[in-house]
Amino acid sequence: MTFAPRTWVVGETVTAAIMNQEIRDQFSSMFAAWTTYTPTWTAANTNPSLGNGTLIGRYLKVGLTCTAHINLTMGSSTTYGSGNYSWALPFPSANTGCTYIGHAHLLSGSTRWMGQFVISPASTTASPFFPANATTTTAAFMQATVPTVLAATHQLRITVTYETAS
Repeated sequence: MTFAPRTWVVGETVTAAIMNQEIRDQFSSMFAAWTTYTPTWTAANTNPSLGNGTLIGRYLKVGLTCTAHINLTMGSSTTYGSGNYSWALPFPSANTGCTYIGHAHLLSGSTRWMGQFVISPASTTASPFFPANATTTTAAFMQATVPTVLAATHQLRITVTYETAS
């Protein structure tokens, strides 16, 4: 992960070690492998339980910019709880007065639902929004039955880029 650059002093001798730390290591961190994390999946009323499903998260942070990906595959013993869903972000979002919008896709059998992943200012979690049903274009929070009744083998894929708080 990138870090604050050093403050140079007049007359300082630049060594290979300093150059490696200030230039090579900074660039290496920007092109490094993504870091895995486990995003917490919660609901407004009753939390879901992953059961034998899989939930993985990955992110790449350069400076204050974070690109994150969440992939949920529901299993046969996954329970869906009740209420609006949220997923934990790898880092809190900045309090800049703007809302960050990412992509959300729900694969349910042969149907793919296109939605948005919405991060509010100064948040540690975010929520996907999908069309409320098959006949409308209005958006609604994702829930156990919105946009469709969730079941084993359904997949949720989320990708978002946002400014972090620190």
